[in-house]
Amino acid sequence: MSPSSVPRVFVVDDDMLIASSLAAILKLHGYSATSFTSPLEALAAAQASAPDLLISDVAMPGLSGVDLAILIKAECPECRILLFSGHATNHDLLKDARGQVNTFQLLQKPVHPSVMLSNVRALTMKRSFAGRKTPVKSLPRILQMRSTGAR
Repeated sequence: MSPSSVPRVFVVDDDMLIASSLAAILKLHGYSATSFTSPLEALAAAQASAPDLLISDVAMPGLSGVDLAILIKAECPECRILLFSGHATNHDLLKDARGQVNTFQLLQKPVHPSVMLSNVRALTMKRSFAGRKTPVKSLPRILQMRSTGAR
């Protein structure tokens, strides 16, 4: 598989051990994975190079994984989203996202690596990643809209 055909995956979790471990597992299985402990850092990275898949924890300080997914999906419609959470109450956040016509898959923590990998494979199967998406340009505008409550 050529480097340009490898799916680019962003892994976001405020727990550094989880984010880096998951990214390392994905790299061992042939994915181009980058870990982030801050959703805002992941947004900044998406401005330079849009991910093909976002894997994010739901409950994080500053910006929830659901909000992060909505922001990235708005600018990168081809980006697939996989969320994971250790809190049952986060299902309400997911319901709110679905109410905004966003459909994200949610896995319950702890997630066994084989379960995560099978979900990642399913989300990245049969897609060509040779044609890279253009960098995300208007995330600051979207963030400003979110902070002011405008939609």
